[in-house]
Amino acid sequence: MSDIGEQSARDAGARYDLGLLFTDGLPDLDDSTGYRGTVAARAAGISYRQLDYWARTELVEPTIRGAAGSGSQRLYGFRDILVLKLVKRLLDTGISLQQIRTAVNQLREAGVNDLAQTTLMSDGASVYLCTSDDEVIDLVSRGQGVFGIAVGKVLREVESSLVELDASAVDATDELAARRAKRAAS
Repeated sequence: MSDIGEQSARDAGARYDLGLLFTDGLPDLDDSTGYRGTVAARAAGISYRQLDYWARTELVEPTIRGAAGSGSQRLYGFRDILVLKLVKRLLDTGISLQQIRTAVNQLREAGVNDLAQTTLMSDGASVYLCTSDDEVIDLVSRGQGVFGIAVGKVLREVESSLVELDASAVDATDELAARRAKRAAS
C-alpha cells in the first residue's frame, strides 16, 4: 500500500508508459477499436459535458483518437472508459476533482501489475493504492473511516455496459453517421 502523494514525490520526473497501468487483468481488446464519446459517456455513467470537459482539461484523454478540430470525433478505448468510471466513482464519494486529477496522474506514474486485483482506498483526504488484501486490512485496521473501490468490479461493470450498449445498437455506425448517410443518399 502506498500513499499516492508520497509515491509521486518519490517518482517525480518518471515518465509513464500507458501500457503499464491498463493492461493486466483486462480483456484482450483490439487497440484500434474505439468508442465514440456518447458511448463512452453512457458506459461510464457520466454526461457528455463531463466527458468533454475531462478531455479538454487532460484528466482523461482518448487514447484511440483525440479531437483534431471542429467536427472531429474523439474515440475512447476500453481502458479510457474504465478510468472515466473510476473518476466518476471517486467524485460520487466526495473526492474533489483536483484530488482525483492528482490520483490519476500518480497512478499512471506508479504503474500497476494487475489492475483487476487493485483497490483504490480513500479516507477523504488521501487516495491509497492497495494491491493485496493485507494492504486493505492494514489500512482499515488503523481505525479511521475509509472507503474502497474494487477496480476489478468496475472493470466488469464497464465490460457489461459496453456489451449492453453494443447489443442495443441497430448498426455499427452511430446515429449521426446514419443520418448523414441517409441525407447523402437522398
